Amino acid sequence: MPVLYLLFLVIILVSWILYVRAIDLSLLYAKHWPAALTMLFGSFIAGASPEGSAAVSYPVFTLLLHIPPAAARNFSFAIQSIGMTCASLLILGLNIKVEWKYIIFVTAGGVFGLIFGTYLVVPMISPVMAKLFFVSLWLSFGIALWLQNRRPARKVFESIQHFKNNDKIILIVFGFVGGIISSVFGTGINIFTYCVMTIYYGVSEKVATPSSVIIMTIETILGFFIHTQVLKDFQPVAFEMWIVCIPIVAFFAPLGAFVISKMKRLNIAKILYTMLVLQFIGAFWVIRPTGTKLLMCIVVVVTGLALFSWLSKIRRTETL
Repeated sequence: MPVLYLLFLVIILVSWILYVRAIDLSLLYAKHWPAALTMLFGSFIAGASPEGSAAVSYPVFTLLLHIPPAAARNFSFAIQSIGMTCASLLILGLNIKVEWKYIIFVTAGGVFGLIFGTYLVVPMISPVMAKLFFVSLWLSFGIALWLQNRRPARKVFESIQHFKNNDKIILIVFGFVGGIISSVFGTGINIFTYCVMTIYYGVSEKVATPSSVIIMTIETILGFFIHTQVLKDFQPVAFEMWIVCIPIVAFFAPLGAFVISKMKRLNIAKILYTMLVLQFIGAFWVIRPTGTKLLMCIVVVVTGLALFSWLSKIRRTETL
């Protein structure tokens, strides 16, 4: 029985009810209902896939609702600190299979990557370029994973095979890069390192997905702490949307984690392909990039596809 999840859920909901009793909640929902609707789907996807809810909220908020990227990122950290924590506690409570070596070493690198990216990378990135980079990189991964799963003889495992010291280094390095990506978008370390797990190590999507949820939970709590307690740049609009969405994600993120535990591996992969393609199309439809922006998208897709294809060719489990 997921006792920790139920306890956390009660604490969150009681705290939320006590807070909203002193404010006009109907006014907030009238103002931010698009955010609530977005998170209805986003939180479910966060629990059911290697993408955090920011994979849905970030492009929708910045492209369709015209919310500043910094506010969208901070909201992502805040809301995932509720939703993904609920999903992680449910995963642990139900004893859903995860790969702890993946979680430990990726998180070790991710902590430093998030701090490094927050202070040194984020200030240098153009908001529009950030949006296009986000959707282009994940599209390249979706294509690579689709190509992998077209192979009828593809072997998958429930853990990293023949784990050695150099694997610790690989996971820490990818975790560091993923942490930098998360510092920009509020998500990223989960799906970036998920790429390595599924393509290079051949770990089943059914195990890699809940493992990535736990990784992003730890990362998002740290990001939330940095922006609220250290940098103190948590915007009022991000706070208002957070209050509106808390009860939604507290239920729908763990629901996603539960549903995904009952699905077949290839069905999980198909859901992921669909999401990655749709967010890429949506970004192009809204931004309509030309010139340098379009060139950057092409370069990122091609480079990402080359990287993930290379990982599949040197696949660790097939070289031992």
